[in-house]
Amino acid sequence: LGVRPYFLLEDMADSPLRATLRACADGPMDVHRTPFAIGHRGACLQFPEHTRESYLAAIRMGAGRVECDVAFTRDHGLVCRHSMNDLHTTTNILLTPLAAKCHGPFTPYNAASGENATAECRTTDITLAEFKTLRGKMDGFNPKATTAEEYVAGTPTWRTDLYAGPTSGTLMTHAESIALFTAHGVQMTPELKEPIVDMPFHGFSRHAFADKIVQEYIDAAIPPSHVFPQAFAYDDIVYWLAAHPAFGVNAVYLENAKTVDELPSRDQLLDYKASGINIVAPPIWALLATNDMDGRIVPSAYAEHAKAAGLRIVAWSLDRAGVLAETRGGWYYQTIQSAIAREGDMLETLHVLTQDVGIESIFADWVATPVFYANCVGRA
Repeated sequence: LGVRPYFLLEDMADSPLRATLRACADGPMDVHRTPFAIGHRGACLQFPEHTRESYLAAIRMGAGRVECDVAFTRDHGLVCRHSMNDLHTTTNILLTPLAAKCHGPFTPYNAASGENATAECRTTDITLAEFKTLRGKMDGFNPKATTAEEYVAGTPTWRTDLYAGPTSGTLMTHAESIALFTAHGVQMTPELKEPIVDMPFHGFSRHAFADKIVQEYIDAAIPPSHVFPQAFAYDDIVYWLAAHPAFGVNAVYLENAKTVDELPSRDQLLDYKASGINIVAPPIWALLATNDMDGRIVPSAYAEHAKAAGLRIVAWSLDRAGVLAETRGGWYYQTIQSAIAREGDMLETLHVLTQDVGIESIFADWVATPVFYANCVGRA
């Protein structure tokens, strides 16, 4: 598991949970792989996202399920990328001859006008073979860059480039991710990424995209029960339910709300269930609120409504908020920032999500934390 779960434990305020976790830390405690912990883009807190190295790190820390966000290339090859237009911030493409093919070339920072440096490189700018020549890097960019070399050197200070050297960062096709995950006995959760090109793209329709994702699991003889396809678009989920019901039954409808007011109502959640949707996946903040009496973290109205509708809940994502004592969790903890003061509050938050909200799993950029927690409290 490494040191991070124990670092978070040491930083907790005194509480019954801290005592429970302390007893587990003082051991002995058997640690088992658990689908409660989902490798979000692998282990992207410290490894370049959606790379072989990132996936292996998540698997070795005990993730029972790992994510490949699925985009497509110019020749309709399926690849693991968080977005169809993030190659300029997640790979070395700007430092290669393939930069000439980018949708938007690197434009340096303009000191006179104050305009930031820009670039845009899409998976659809290149072929699958060209994609495989690239190397993954930590997601980030330098908006004040005057050269491409400066632009790609933008890793947030609370992450690291230690595992992002020129001989690592192995990019993965969707099919390669299936083979890797199968070899290590973990479940799979592909996400259909929203196309940023007009569809159909060179004859490739949105339904063909959704079909191809599922077909690559069928071709690899993966049991549908091991696959949890995700999408933010309601129509994609409904299509899987109709066209591929064995896979659609585990489809995960991702919640795209940015504020509490945008969250679906009780009636909308009931409609989701009636349409055949079984699993919803909102951000952490959507599931939590603070108690008016004492400021404790408690389940939100949305969480209560989702449970009442009979929906299973997956939360996202731990370890994406930087240093909690500085950010109070930022966007991911926006509804409970008043209860966030230290790094160890991540574990208290996870405890409420698990015991009170009743999530069945959680995405994490560093799965050692939910793996440690789950094994300690009997959720592994």
